[in-house]
Amino acid sequence: MAMNADDIIAMIKAAIPDAEVDLTDLAGDGDHYRARVTAPAFNGLSRVRQHQMVYAALKGKMGGELHALALETAGR
Repeated sequence: MAMNADDIIAMIKAAIPDAEVDLTDLAGDGDHYRARVTAPAFNGLSRVRQHQMVYAALKGKMGGELHALALETAGR
């Protein structure tokens, strides 16, 4: 089952309100995305912790509805 890009963006922004999210559907199938997420909340955090925050925002949909997410994060 594919996941809508707008839903992914909304989930990330709900969990990380000041985030800017640039999302690209890599295969046109709604299953393989690339996301660049920047947020002040990431400042001072390790890259691993930043990614954990994004994955937590997706509430367990990674590996199910959302098959693959190439993730790039940065503070702002």
